[in-house]
This record gives sequence, structure tokens and C-alpha cells, in this order.
Amino acid sequence: MEQFYEAIIGYIDVWGYTAILIGMAMESACMPVPSELIFGFAGYLVFMGKLNFTYTVAAGVIGGLLGSLVAYGVGYYGGRPFIDQYGKYILLSHKHVDLAQKWFDRYGLKATFYSRLLPVVRTFISLPAGFAHVNFKKFALFTVLGSLPWTMALVYGGMLLGENWHKLETVGHNVALVVAAVLAVLGILWWKHNRGEVDAG
Repeated sequence: MEQFYEAIIGYIDVWGYTAILIGMAMESACMPVPSELIFGFAGYLVFMGKLNFTYTVAAGVIGGLLGSLVAYGVGYYGGRPFIDQYGKYILLSHKHVDLAQKWFDRYGLKATFYSRLLPVVRTFISLPAGFAHVNFKKFALFTVLGSLPWTMALVYGGMLLGENWHKLETVGHNVALVVAAVLAVLGILWWKHNRGEVDAG
């Protein structure tokens, strides 16, 4: 796996945005490609002036959407029996799929937004969404909206760490918690603001 990760870094260094897009498509299609690795190094290249922050984020979000659509399609047309039978051939963990299923069972379509900030779950949540045949357009929209803050946070984290970008692999979970906490606070403030308007009306 270490050689595989080094190859990914090499491709990003040479192919830039295209490699970021492909790497994130692979990760979102449930393949073992850590987004912390991709965005950490991409953020370092932004820090070095070799890549543009906005284009890097766009490539990551688009790649994540494409991979998520693939996973959604597999879940939609193949169902859980297909995953249980053939998932092992693409290194799919039944435990991880079960975890994503629990999140989806609890929160429904909204889980495709919130879970993008959570380790493991964000990679596999598209499968249970496909199992449930959720609305395709809403799934795609929630996927993009959920991927955006996570992508921006990791790329920015790689920029801040500079030559120490590889440390993002170990602190990526904490980054996710920080982003999730910020979104939760913003959500609470929005709810309170709207509740005040309703009460005033």
C-alpha cells in the first residue's frame, strides 16, 4: 500500500488536477485511497504555487461526486446481495458498509451530506443511498454540498503544514471534527435566527 500511495503522490505531482480528480473518484467509489493523502499533498503543491486552491478544490469535489455516483449506481442496480458477494474483490469491508448503512438508516438522505465529514462513513455512504433508491438529483446535490467543506479544509490544512503536509494523514480525523463542529454551530445559529423570525411573525 505504501508503494501505491507513493504512486498516487507521483501522479498528482505530474498530472495535477486530473490526478486529484481521478484519485478522489477512486476514494468515493469505495477504493482504499485516503483523501487526506490526496488533499494533503495537493495543498502542499498549492503552498508551493504549483496548483491553484480553487481549481484543486473543484477537482476534488468533482472527482468525489463521480466516484459517489459510481458507488450509488452499484448500490442501486446491484443491491446489498451484490456487495456481499463481490465486494471482497475490490477490498470492500462489510464492517464499513454496515457502519454506513446504520448512518443511512438513522438519518436517511441527509446522511449523504453529514457523513462526508466522518472518517470511513463518508467513503461508503453512497452504497446504502443506492440500496434505498433515493432521489438521484438530491443525492448528487447533498454529495457536493457535503464534500465541499471537507475538501476545502484538507487542502487548506496541507497548505498550512507546507513541507510537513504528510502529517495531515494523522490529524485528518481531527480536521473532520473541527469542520463538523463549525457546521454544527452555524446550523444552530441559522436555526435560532429563523426561529426568531417565526416567533416575531
